[in-house]
Amino acid sequence: MTIQTTIGAGDFKAKCLKLLDTVAETRQPLIITKHGMAVAKLVPMPPETDLFGALAGSVLSEDDIISPLENEWESAR
Repeated sequence: MTIQTTIGAGDFKAKCLKLLDTVAETRQPLIITKHGMAVAKLVPMPPETDLFGALAGSVLSEDDIISPLENEWESAR
């Protein structure tokens, strides 16, 4: 369960860079309010994933894809 932290827009403006670092370190979102109403949500970026090898093992291989099929097609008659 994540704790929703809120901060007023004026305080956010004054402490923006520090709050960006805090959200990045704690991985907890920050809700920015204006006159008590939520107007924005600052969330951490998801960690980067390496795409190389991401689909490894997901493709089935066939032994022989060149030889003719054993069944007769209607168009070949």
